[in-house]
Formats: sequence, structure tokens, C-alpha cells
Amino acid sequence: MKSQMHKSIAAIATASILGGAGGAAFADEEAELVVNGEIEMVTRTAAPAHISDALDEVLSGWRFRSDLTQEMQMDDFDNPGMIWVETAAELWGGTPEGTEGKSCMDCHGTPDEMAGVKAVYPKWNESAGEVYTLQMQMNACRTERMGAEAWKTDKGDSIPMEALLASVSRGMPVNVAIDGPGRETWELGGRELYYTRTGQLELSCANCHEDNYGNMIRADHLSQGQINGFPTYRLKNTKLNGVHSRFKGCVRDTRAETYSPPGSPEFVALEMYVASRGNGLSVEAPPRSATKL
Repeated sequence: MKSQMHKSIAAIATASILGGAGGAAFADEEAELVVNGEIEMVTRTAAPAHISDALDEVLSGWRFRSDLTQEMQMDDFDNPGMIWVETAAELWGGTPEGTEGKSCMDCHGTPDEMAGVKAVYPKWNESAGEVYTLQMQMNACRTERMGAEAWKTDKGDSIPMEALLASVSRGMPVNVAIDGPGRETWELGGRELYYTRTGQLELSCANCHEDNYGNMIRADHLSQGQINGFPTYRLKNTKLNGVHSRFKGCVRDTRAETYSPPGSPEFVALEMYVASRGNGLSVEAPPRSATKL
């Protein structure tokens, strides 16, 4: 009875959604996401083994959006998130920065050379001795190789640059490793946080995104909370949003005291765990999300 009550609370009370939704009904279940008529996306596939006890299949947030929102993601000219990608592309090979007088292009070549990078983050960084998100790796390049100041997590140029690196990996499968030295972060940090109830509403991530995905919350569908489409453009604030900022919003909406700011160890661990839940789905960023994403 108590478990069912919590499920009902999750379906009714939670107003922040990861993974996106929109419209009064599911879009065409047979629809497939193909961007610009050529980049084929996997938006539904068998659940990875490490979550197969909870889900039979994993579904991209794209499948929970309205027909109109789905269509806008299919064409880069209609996708407002691509404005930030273009900004980052100019920054990539732009004015050299830092004491070393380098730009990203000096070390890495064109952005296309980074295809596949986004798909494997977060991952263990051997030299640092900890799990790195992609934004953390970008900052390591800035401080250690360029002699430039680090960017703030989910702010300023960090979000457009992550979106650029995601855009060149679109269509590639998410493949976040959960073994090796990063396992402790994934398991004791990320997985534990995912299933821990917090706040006055006593909700965990799983209560919404495992137990109640597909249910309606006001005019929106609750998704599985997959993050293969982050950074994502959000209609509510008309800008690209990072996943740590979205985590913070979800925790806040359970009426809980959130963790320290984006970039905190808790959010790094949670990003690693949630990203791994989408292994096999395609990298989609930057998609255009619905109002509540």
C-alpha cells in the first residue's frame, strides 16, 4: 500500500521531468528519429544488463514528445539548440587563449575529430584518479594545456562546447563503462543516489523514471529520464541546459535540499550512473525539448 501511495505521489506531484515530453498523447510509436534526413538515431533498444531487472527496454526522451517537437529535432535549421553549437564551433578554432596561446583546434584538429568522445563520458580519468565528466575533461585541457581559466559547470562557454562535442557524436551509441576503478563512483555514488528517497515528497529518481514513466503530469509525459540528449534546449528558459542543472531542479522539486552546485561529486556520480542507463541509445544532443524538460 505504501509503495503504491508513493507511486501515486510521483505521478501527480512531480513537475520536473528529465528526458522531455509534450502534448496530450504519445507521438507515433512507429516514428523513427532521423536528423537532416541522414543521421539515424536509436531511440529505443533493449535495456543494458545492469538495469534489466528494472526495465526491459530503454527509451529516449524523444519518444515522449509531441509530433511537432519531434519534427523540429529532425532538422538542424529548425532546432534552436544548434545556435549554441555554431557559437562553440567559432570558439573551437577562434582566438588562442591562456598562457600557452592555444585554441582547441591546435591540439584536436576540427570538431569532427572528436566524434565518439561524448558517447563514453563520464569515465575514469587515470591521471586524476577520479571519474571525469566531459566538462571536467574540457577544463583539464584549458588549465593544463592552454594555461587558461576553467569554465564553470553548466555555465558560460562550457554548455555550448559540450553541445558541439555531442553534436559530432550524434547517432553513435552511448557506451559508458561501469567496470574498473570507476565502479565505486557508479555504484556507491550514482546508483545509491538514484534509488534514495529525498525531500518532503519522499521521492527517488526511480519513483518517477522507472515506476511512472509514460504517466501524465499535467500536460506532459514523464519520461525514463535518459540523458543521451543533453545538453538540451529547454522551452521554459529558452537556452541550452546542462544535466547537472536539471538534476538540481529535480531534487528541488522533491522539496529536498539539493546537493552542492553543479559539478559536485554527487552530481558527477549521478551523471555517470544515469548516462549508463542509456547505454545503447544514440547520442542526440542538442535536441529541442518540451516545456518541462
